[in-house]
Amino acid sequence: MSAKTSVWLVFFCALGCLIHDADLRSIQPKASQCGYQSCHPTKPNMLNVHLVAHTHDDVGWLKTVDQYYYGSETKIQKAGVQYIIDSVVEALLRDPEKRFIYVESAFFFKWWKEQKPKVQEAVKMLVEQGRLEFIGGAWSMNDEATTHYQSVIDQFSWGLRLLNDTFGECGRPRVGWQIDPFGHSREMASMFAQMGFDGMFFGRLDYQDKDERLMTKNAEMIWHGSANLGEEADLFSGALYNNYQAPDGFCFDILCNDAPIIDGKHSPDNNVKERVDAFLAYVTEMAEHFRTPNVILTMGEDFHYQNADMWYKNLDKLIKYGNERQANGSNINLLYSTPSCYLKSLHDAGITWPTKSDDFFPYASDPHAYWTGYFTSRPTLKRFERDGNHFLQVCKQLSALAPKKPEEFDPHLTFMRETLGIMQHHDAITGTEKEKVALDYAKRMSVAFRACGATTRNALNQLTVQSKDNVKDTSAKYVFEFKTCALLNITSCPVSEANDRFALTLYNPLAHTVNEYVRIPVPYSNYRIIDNKGVTLESQAVPIPQVLIDIKHRNSTAKYEIVFLATNIPALGYRTYYVEKLDSTEGNTRSKALPKRTSSVTVIGNSHIQLGFDTNGFLSEVTADGLTRLVSQEFLFYEGAVGNNAEFLNRSSGAYIFRPNENKIHFATDQVEIEVYKGDLVHEVHQKFNDWISQVVRVYNKDSYAEFEWLVGPIPIDDGIGKEVITRFNSDIASDGIFRTDSNGREMIKRKINHRDTWSVKINEAVAGNYYPITTKIDVEDDTARMAILTDRAQGGSSLKDGSLELMVHRRLLKDDAFGVGEALNETEYGDGLIARGKHHLFFGKSTDREGVSLKGIERLTQLEKLLPTWKFFSNMEDYSADEWQTAFTNIFSGISLVLPKPVHLLTLEPWHENQLLVRFEHIMENGEDASYSQPVQFNVKNVLSAFDVEGIRETTLDGNAWLDESRRLQFAPDPEEAAFNTYATFSQPAESVHLLSAEKPMLGVKYADEALPAGQLGAESNRIRRETETRQEKKDEGRSSKSTEGPYNSFKSDSSNQEYIIELSPMEIRTFIVYLTPA
Repeated sequence: MSAKTSVWLVFFCALGCLIHDADLRSIQPKASQCGYQSCHPTKPNMLNVHLVAHTHDDVGWLKTVDQYYYGSETKIQKAGVQYIIDSVVEALLRDPEKRFIYVESAFFFKWWKEQKPKVQEAVKMLVEQGRLEFIGGAWSMNDEATTHYQSVIDQFSWGLRLLNDTFGECGRPRVGWQIDPFGHSREMASMFAQMGFDGMFFGRLDYQDKDERLMTKNAEMIWHGSANLGEEADLFSGALYNNYQAPDGFCFDILCNDAPIIDGKHSPDNNVKERVDAFLAYVTEMAEHFRTPNVILTMGEDFHYQNADMWYKNLDKLIKYGNERQANGSNINLLYSTPSCYLKSLHDAGITWPTKSDDFFPYASDPHAYWTGYFTSRPTLKRFERDGNHFLQVCKQLSALAPKKPEEFDPHLTFMRETLGIMQHHDAITGTEKEKVALDYAKRMSVAFRACGATTRNALNQLTVQSKDNVKDTSAKYVFEFKTCALLNITSCPVSEANDRFALTLYNPLAHTVNEYVRIPVPYSNYRIIDNKGVTLESQAVPIPQVLIDIKHRNSTAKYEIVFLATNIPALGYRTYYVEKLDSTEGNTRSKALPKRTSSVTVIGNSHIQLGFDTNGFLSEVTADGLTRLVSQEFLFYEGAVGNNAEFLNRSSGAYIFRPNENKIHFATDQVEIEVYKGDLVHEVHQKFNDWISQVVRVYNKDSYAEFEWLVGPIPIDDGIGKEVITRFNSDIASDGIFRTDSNGREMIKRKINHRDTWSVKINEAVAGNYYPITTKIDVEDDTARMAILTDRAQGGSSLKDGSLELMVHRRLLKDDAFGVGEALNETEYGDGLIARGKHHLFFGKSTDREGVSLKGIERLTQLEKLLPTWKFFSNMEDYSADEWQTAFTNIFSGISLVLPKPVHLLTLEPWHENQLLVRFEHIMENGEDASYSQPVQFNVKNVLSAFDVEGIRETTLDGNAWLDESRRLQFAPDPEEAAFNTYATFSQPAESVHLLSAEKPMLGVKYADEALPAGQLGAESNRIRRETETRQEKKDEGRSSKSTEGPYNSFKSDSSNQEYIIELSPMEIRTFIVYLTPA
């Protein structure tokens, strides 16, 4: 270690001791040594090659999270994250010139907690000097296709908060780093921009798109992240040249086989000249595809730098001998750099950039490898994650609302936050991990549910049991159990099945009152439901389908579901119901069973929507908004292609890849067995398609949509063929090949069959190449009618023919697709194939001129209520009669007094730092979706949060960790309109063939496909299409921060003192605040 470094280390250790005692839990002030100020200078009139030392550390994939961190199971993969960080820190401390970036906060803070104070202070010094830089900063590098925006925001908020609390402003990333996710969403770009990021770099994009962008110098662009928010959602984005690998032959890790740089003066193996020649030739060729005299090279790959010296020693030599050539006329300058320093160089170049308004889905890595299978892979894990997000919001809110906050609240909530952060990882929620790793994720989720379950039980008992005067067993810690029944989706709940008297508490996490049809699994049909006022409610007993009862691992005595309508459930609050078994059937209505087979159409429905089923048991027509149209629904399956993966045409369908065999579709059946049940609350058709596919179609009395609850599995493989199961809705809507899908549950994006907006695509897989990720919704429409489907988890979907919508619900395959996971997607449970159950909600009606709220508006409101319905808590009430229960306990509660307008969602309410809340308000409508609801909305924050003693508020960036009025992003100028087609490209005679860069993981050295792709199969060699340059509407105001007024907390105030804290939301706008509470 140099003397200079030693002095710095002593100084910062002393400084760290002072900082250690300070309160680091608020947003930290800016420092001057890190960030862009710490960048090594580039040289003018030279090609500056930014060498970025990095490691890509999957938070679970082939090994579990802990196995990756500790480095166990080396036979599976030689990867130990703790050794990586140890080794890098030691190397950085020895040399102030070196740089390193780190991304995954989940791993870093696991390591950080194990370090002694001396090491922590040394690392703080590295961060403060910009030598160790955090990029991305979220808990994990999230997937972008299957994740929901609420979960993405949460995991960024937590990762960035810990970085801020630990390192202050120097720990705050400026650049996003999405190098491995399998395609990229527009909403992700918007979120990065709203979090204050200056830019983002990514690794994977369609091989045709990449070729076209490189040849036209459009690999770096301004991405318009929102069709509603304007420039504040724009993000500078760049596609990396070589995925995220080092150049071929220059991988200097212990996991690689490339030769080191041998510079012994008299060594017979001295290879300096040939290695430097090759490297400079590589960057010279690379530079031909970019607009500025700067290029970025990722010097690292998956789990690299376990021995950092191997990398750094060779990079030092590469820089030394490469730059020595400048004395002989070389114009290439090599330097240690970071993505943010590279971005700053692009910004300082002062040129204009192309723009993009769509997204990067679907991603294809070769002509027959469309990465659209993972949109559906592991459907039960995808649903479990969605349930986890739901319960996390409940846990956050109750942690904040509880009158008393025991010390265990914070660790319980933290564990749930971090578990959900791990689940967003691009090899977790995607279903592309090994089976045992998926089980580890599920186990983590289960533990997190138990942790937050303890918090919710405590908080709800505090709110419910105001006095113990009427409590019968005063020795019990809790009067109410407030248990969650995890298997309600297969109508199983031990509390409701084992007790003749129990309480059902419905907690509403939304900031407006809701009405909801509730279903309770019970063994008998005669129950009475009493609300908190003592009123007996109308209920209906519906038999549970026999196929559900027959699931062999379903350990339940329930044979019926009691259905009732729970009304006016308070915002951010609960209403509790008392349920008791009766000796007779007086308490509820048995559903009337219709004959199983009729010679006419079977109709179910209400005054809003009616569904007709033909004599073969299939849905055949829908009536809504005065329209009666032909609408059918059926289950079909594709057979997964099987091959040896040795060449493109022999690619197998697998966890990543959807590749149906010959694009053929197979019908599940041509005859459906049906049972029809009708009552005053709900009409149901129970359909059995075959031995492994069944469905319940429901229309509740007051709903304007239909519910399709499907049950698929075990998918049979006795014939040795893997299958990919879809549900398909067909209609006579003239959609002209156009449909729309959501982007991470937010804005809708227009899709067109066999089309990409930015290049003339050649699609070699007609089905898979037209599949898109559906996080929450897909729709089609024409001038008259509209059809939309809401999903309850991420799924792949498309509209392969006019008026048709298909969604893949389950897949079971027998062959790996050779992209790294190393096993077939063949999920099993209890010795059989996995069974999955889920819901689709069908909307149908007029596309325009609809009375009242538009159909799009209803879909948005319903989407929110289906994402975050009431959470059901069950408690044994055998010791209390209905009268005793009603008088002894507080059975209704609301956490807010001002109910928010329908289009406004309280996206976040959670405890933050001491005497602080983190709060987000969101406008859930897009511009033009509804004449009334798509308008700006104003409300008073203090009135909404009346349950708290609010002292002030201050607005932050989306993640909640930087003040909005202090946030300044680098600005990039778009190309003028005429440049949208006249690009920088210099076209030369194309090669006769090319070898595509392999997309297989893990990335341990550059690999190219053995098979050559014939000329004419890449995007740039086809007809280039003129990009549409849209006119962007100017924002009426200068930006969100201009809405704030003066005050100690940047409070929003109007002229009237009783109108404090007024804020305004425009369509799709999210605003985030730190709310200061008066100390108790």
